[in-house]
Amino acid sequence: MAKTVKNKRACGVLMPIFSLPSKYGIGSFSKEAYDFVDFLEKSGQSYWQLLPLGPTSYGDSPYQSFSTYAGNPYFVDLEKLIDMGLLKKEEVDKVNFGGDESHIDYARLFKTRYEVLYKAYVNSGLSPVSTKAPEPELKKEFDAFVKDNEDWLPDFALYMSLKKRYDGLSWVEWPEDLRLRKEDALKAAREKHADRIGLHEFIQFLFMKQWFELKAYANKKGIDIIGDIPIYVAFDSADTWANPKLFQLDKKNMPIAVAGCPPDSFSRTGQLWGNPLYDWEYHEKTGFKWWMNRIKGCYKLYDVVRIDHFRGFDEYYSIPFGEPTAENGHWVKGPGYKLFEVMKKELGDLRVIAEDLGYLTPSVIKLVKRTGFPGMKILQFAFDPREESDYLPHNYIQNSIVYTGTHDNETTLGWLDAIPRADKRFAKKYLNIKSNKGIVWEFIRACFSSVSDTAIIPMQDYLELGTEARINTPSTLGNNWVWRMKGDACTDELAERMLDMAKTYGRNANV
Repeated sequence: MAKTVKNKRACGVLMPIFSLPSKYGIGSFSKEAYDFVDFLEKSGQSYWQLLPLGPTSYGDSPYQSFSTYAGNPYFVDLEKLIDMGLLKKEEVDKVNFGGDESHIDYARLFKTRYEVLYKAYVNSGLSPVSTKAPEPELKKEFDAFVKDNEDWLPDFALYMSLKKRYDGLSWVEWPEDLRLRKEDALKAAREKHADRIGLHEFIQFLFMKQWFELKAYANKKGIDIIGDIPIYVAFDSADTWANPKLFQLDKKNMPIAVAGCPPDSFSRTGQLWGNPLYDWEYHEKTGFKWWMNRIKGCYKLYDVVRIDHFRGFDEYYSIPFGEPTAENGHWVKGPGYKLFEVMKKELGDLRVIAEDLGYLTPSVIKLVKRTGFPGMKILQFAFDPREESDYLPHNYIQNSIVYTGTHDNETTLGWLDAIPRADKRFAKKYLNIKSNKGIVWEFIRACFSSVSDTAIIPMQDYLELGTEARINTPSTLGNNWVWRMKGDACTDELAERMLDMAKTYGRNANV
């Protein structure tokens, strides 16, 4: 059997890096991140759950990243670069990265952040256009990082440089010799764009250096990091461009079919995600080598990994490429337990959370049970008075992780304002709620008092925030992934209240 997330009752907070407060337009690996770790420790938490850390593309979703390995440049803490002497405080302070402390302006970040990071790169002495030599220790560290990541970094850095050269166009719209990765064309591009390639290698070096320092700090404080691995990669990504054999692509490297979800009560035409589908036959022939490397990479970054859309390993929804909606797709068998059998044999007994939400067939339920991975329980899904729900707390099993909601749900307060009156009546009756005052905390209490080994609560629910703090509305574009927490939100009083809840229900990390 796989390990549960920890061998005792525990609790944690779901909080994206980008939602942390900071001076420069978006949350980063700055002092505020360290302060948040201190807050988690003070409030008796064992886990900090994140969203994917990769560089985001059009739409700003961390689930549509330019790379499965790379980190988001926006998370690099600029103040640390000032401390290193790579930037001057006054030149950073005069840049407008977005002035709204509660909202991220991604368009402005895109226009400004890379320029500032490029200055740091030139000032480091590592750029071909630098006028000074780099510090020997910095160069040694940087060279070691590039060598240690040679399985993905060169392709990613070249890919990002070519995206810049071709004004952000997807790689399928590049000249054919680059699109099809002809060796002569790649060699010429590496020479021509050496400075830009070096910039992206340098940004990744800074990202990983800062992230591992923050992670070490959290671990020392008794906080484990839960990361998130999307099942699919983006079509417009270094992964797809550099590894076309892994996917269902034709001879011109165009998709044969793409990923999505069928029509349901939430979406009349289904969800057309557009991600390339895996050629699982090819993966199996290679012993799932790419997947093993990907999972190993995740466990360098995180202590626990939540595998998104777990159902897709049992069966995946295949939509013919070019279809305008998801209506004409069909289900195809995935690799099933074979992949996890190889994972356990090669990588050992890893801590995994299976995102097993949505409509689950008997074969998916069987797969989750066979892996031994804990699944997810979402309290907001429980209160339809017309039927008995698996998400009602009295139906939970110990080997599970309970949430009030996830990044795709409305905040609990926003959800309560929007649900049918019958659902709200049932929820209040079930939870014995007599008043609307402090109602969100009664939902948190229901999670904490449940039998589930671990309870994870989004930070917005602890702050009792409404719909303005929602992270993402699925199947919509715009105004997602933009919520930022106010700098004074994590008070001592809130930490005490969270700690009391953890102590009351045996989830306190400080015992």
